[in-house]
Amino acid sequence: MFQHPKKRSRENRNQENHNESTPPQDPFSVRPSSQEGPSNQWGLFFWLTIGIFLAFYYLQGVEQPQRVDLAYSDFLEAVESEHVESVTLRGQSVAGELTDAGREALSVDESEGFETTRPTIENTRLLERLEDNGVQVSARPTEAPWWQQVIAQALPWILILGLMFWFWGRMQKRIMANGGGGMFNMGKSQARQIRSEDSEVRLDDVAGSENAKREVTEVVDFLKEPDRYRALGARVPRGVLMMGPPGTGKTLLAKAVAGEADVPFFSISGSEFIEMFIGVGASRVRDLFKQAKEQSPSVVFIDELDSIGRARGTGMGGGNDEREQTLNQILAEMDGFAKDETVVVLAATNRPDVLDKALMRPGRFDRKVTLENPHREARRRILEVHTAKMPLADDVDLERLASMTVGFSGADLANLVNQAALVAGRRKQQSIDWDCLSEARDHELLGEAKDIALSADERHIVAYHEAGHALLTWLLPKADPLEKVTILPRSQALGVTAQMPSEDRFNMGESYLRDRITVMFGGRLAESIVFDEVSSGAENDIEQATQLARRMVGRWGMNRRIGPVSFAENQAHVFLGQQIAQGREFGDATASLVDEEIRELLNSLQDKGEQLLKKHRKALDALAHALEEHETLESDEVGEVLKGLVPDGKRSH
Repeated sequence: MFQHPKKRSRENRNQENHNESTPPQDPFSVRPSSQEGPSNQWGLFFWLTIGIFLAFYYLQGVEQPQRVDLAYSDFLEAVESEHVESVTLRGQSVAGELTDAGREALSVDESEGFETTRPTIENTRLLERLEDNGVQVSARPTEAPWWQQVIAQALPWILILGLMFWFWGRMQKRIMANGGGGMFNMGKSQARQIRSEDSEVRLDDVAGSENAKREVTEVVDFLKEPDRYRALGARVPRGVLMMGPPGTGKTLLAKAVAGEADVPFFSISGSEFIEMFIGVGASRVRDLFKQAKEQSPSVVFIDELDSIGRARGTGMGGGNDEREQTLNQILAEMDGFAKDETVVVLAATNRPDVLDKALMRPGRFDRKVTLENPHREARRRILEVHTAKMPLADDVDLERLASMTVGFSGADLANLVNQAALVAGRRKQQSIDWDCLSEARDHELLGEAKDIALSADERHIVAYHEAGHALLTWLLPKADPLEKVTILPRSQALGVTAQMPSEDRFNMGESYLRDRITVMFGGRLAESIVFDEVSSGAENDIEQATQLARRMVGRWGMNRRIGPVSFAENQAHVFLGQQIAQGREFGDATASLVDEEIRELLNSLQDKGEQLLKKHRKALDALAHALEEHETLESDEVGEVLKGLVPDGKRSH
């Protein structure tokens, strides 16, 4: 790969400077070294603990006065014989000294005393006996030795200090791991520098986004040879904003730029700028752009830009000071590029509508690249990329799979292929066949099959419900072709009728929308015709039909009485600050007229679907019985069931 000579010479100079001298150390930062570190700290704590236990053992072994242990009965006998000179009472313990006669009788040395334990049931008669026999009596409180008292009082403080010491060490360790040099370096950039040789993704691995690739390829080419463009008077783009729904490949495209560009590449997420301390985000922005300028030409990639780039001072409750300061610093840094500083900022977001206008103007983000869900050919190329290293069976047709995955994003396709590999592994197959891919596609599109058993009555109702959807799909000429119908519960549905568009639709005609709404009413109408009542299973169908009809009447001008006028209510969220009240710009009379036309449209389409189902009642019964018997029917199997019941086996009114 071509390496820019300017970068090569700069890296060599940095290496030579590093070999000649060591950069000065920050006196306030905390850095682990070979002499001081967590291991030595814990070693000191270990030896301190050993010392405390040794002291405890030593104090326990301090020489105490030698005493003879007497039984309590022998003690009472010695008292009655006047062999006891004095006693000391301490709780239940009795210690004392014997007379000369007592020592001789008990064979005790002169230096030894005696000790016994008074039973807990002993009463005050012991004192009377001692007084009657002339024994000197003294008492002591039941206190622990002084060294035990010291340990008892100091141990809680030792534990508290030890816990604080451990917590401080952990905090310093995390700060050093995250900040790279202690708490005083918290304002340093958290960006990760990626070298081209470390990135495994190239632009060839990004399929289905040719326009976006063309834009970033031009930026990469400019970074490699800036002088060629400057000679023509061209100015390097300050920023490239990649917009699109989740899963369309924005971050993947940035990784491909890191792999293709032979320049330093700094990657960071927008949330990594924000901390609990005010001003840390702005400080990290300054440090990030300082590093990028020092290593110019370079690329800075900010993922999820909307986390810090939202419009300032708006929304319910006002703005956020820390986030707004961080955004202000980004704006200032992007305006502060000198002519000889070739730094390009790549950013990705799926919410361009909430970004601050100052961030979107030319001079900051000069180019805006929109990534959409891939079309059929792009889906095929994406599938080829993801299955390049997978063993595919001979019956796998990626062209057919691409046509069956309308609306899938690049991430959805990658997940589908991975799910197919998991299915093949679960079946202990050596390759991935079409059944694995088909099951994975159904899992992604229809949801996981539920292991529940329907009663006979519920199964009968669900069969007619799905048969109504499938029959109208087969009969209506503008409806999307039927792919399969099943009464096996999946996700939150008790049955599913799947349609596969014959082509990617970017524009929908009125006749197509009318047939689509009619198909949505098919299940409810079949229940009404067969059972003379409807169930709650059509809730989602009615909701989708109403939403689609409201768009046709209020937004798309598909109604003669309403005309080509938009009566859509504002969809902006109040917390985004675009408007405080979500009012409408038309009166109550117009709203009533819109509702009336929506109701009339839905009722007319429902009547149309009911007429078709009643006209082809035999086909409805046959299809429902086939579903009860086989549970799942593919499109060609539905055609066999309806053969002879529908003229020519085709869609017909």
